[in-house]
Amino acid sequence: MDIIDSKYIGLVSSRLTKFKRVKPNLFNFRCPICGDSQKHKNKARGYFYQYKTDTNFKCHNCGASSTFSNFLKGIDPTLYKQYIFEKFQTRNTGKGSIFEEPKFEFKKPVFRKKLDLPKASEVKIAKEYLEKRKLDPSKFYFAYKFKEWANTQKQTFDTIGRDESRIIIPLYDTEKNLIGFQGRSLGPNSVKYITVMINEDAPKIYGLDKIDNEKPIYIIEGPFDATLVQNSVAMCGSDLDIRSFGWSDYIYVYDNEPRNREIVNRIAKTIDGGNKVVIWPTSIVEKDINDMVLGGHNVMSVLESNTHSGLKAKVKFNNWKKI
Repeated sequence: MDIIDSKYIGLVSSRLTKFKRVKPNLFNFRCPICGDSQKHKNKARGYFYQYKTDTNFKCHNCGASSTFSNFLKGIDPTLYKQYIFEKFQTRNTGKGSIFEEPKFEFKKPVFRKKLDLPKASEVKIAKEYLEKRKLDPSKFYFAYKFKEWANTQKQTFDTIGRDESRIIIPLYDTEKNLIGFQGRSLGPNSVKYITVMINEDAPKIYGLDKIDNEKPIYIIEGPFDATLVQNSVAMCGSDLDIRSFGWSDYIYVYDNEPRNREIVNRIAKTIDGGNKVVIWPTSIVEKDINDMVLGGHNVMSVLESNTHSGLKAKVKFNNWKKI
């Protein structure tokens, strides 16, 4: 199998349920297109396989089939672009032929650098809410009518109905272009976060515009927490393969909830993947970074002294999840 195909199968594998290598050049997983069997959660009928010099995808449940390239394009457009670039560098399409430089017609997207909204620091209700949580209001904006305003950035809501005010968390790319935003509710009875991506191909990550790739990058769960940690990004509910960003040193930081099965499983998977992860000390009872700051903890010191990997991470993890 082509070495680049093998590499990108490895990168996308974390997003494929029940993924396993059956034998050389044959991989099995639950089909992400049809969802595979709804009655039998252990059935996996999606395959990557090699035919001559091609790497292909086939689902024996829904019948979907394509080249690996097209499969990747549908699953992860960002990863697909990196894959195509590497293929082009080797001049190999994966079909046993050399190909000419592709001619793409790009309509360069125009992304706004700034939001036409008041800063949260200028709106009393937002400022008080954020400062009460020891968050910097100058890093956020405020929309009095969130749905109405969101539709001016990108048509998102067909009907406005009952609108509400929200704190706006801007998402920028590495070039500081606005690629999306999150609206954070102030009230307890609303959906907490609503995310709108202006650029659908961009990764749903907060903080890309501020990180230094030469230093360790902390991968946090939420944007508010990320503003309290130096050189960090927040995943904003996305499930991207971080390896595709090419970062050399990164550390996963999950909430301090040892009884949360989802978090426990994600930490276990992170450790098994050979990655660095923060295992919170048993002396800390707060569930997230914001609460830890409110509780008087020096969060950066705690993170630096409780980052582990490999066998040590497993030992610390096993003790933590018994709490």
